[in-house]
Amino acid sequence: MKERSWPFRRRVAVACSFDVAQTAESFHAHAIVEGIALRPGDIVVVHDAPAAIGFGEQVVAEGRATVFRAGPLTRAWTRLVSLLELTELYEVGFAAKEVT
Repeated sequence: MKERSWPFRRRVAVACSFDVAQTAESFHAHAIVEGIALRPGDIVVVHDAPAAIGFGEQVVAEGRATVFRAGPLTRAWTRLVSLLELTELYEVGFAAKEVT
């Protein structure tokens, strides 16, 4: 079911699977939406996922999510900003090696 959402984003309800873990080996939360390809600038809101789990627990389940689609300008802006943010990670330095 597709419908328009405020302010200018199309809202799409989809099924998703999620994996949340808080163990000594792993601390992660993954949500995988099904039936739709995500694009830059899209927003995913996962419903029915646990808000908190205890240490040593892992939850793998099926649920639902809402994807708010980004428009062309938002996608272009997200791509541009992500490239600029990526370049902040580059730090290349050269130092002369002393020969003894």
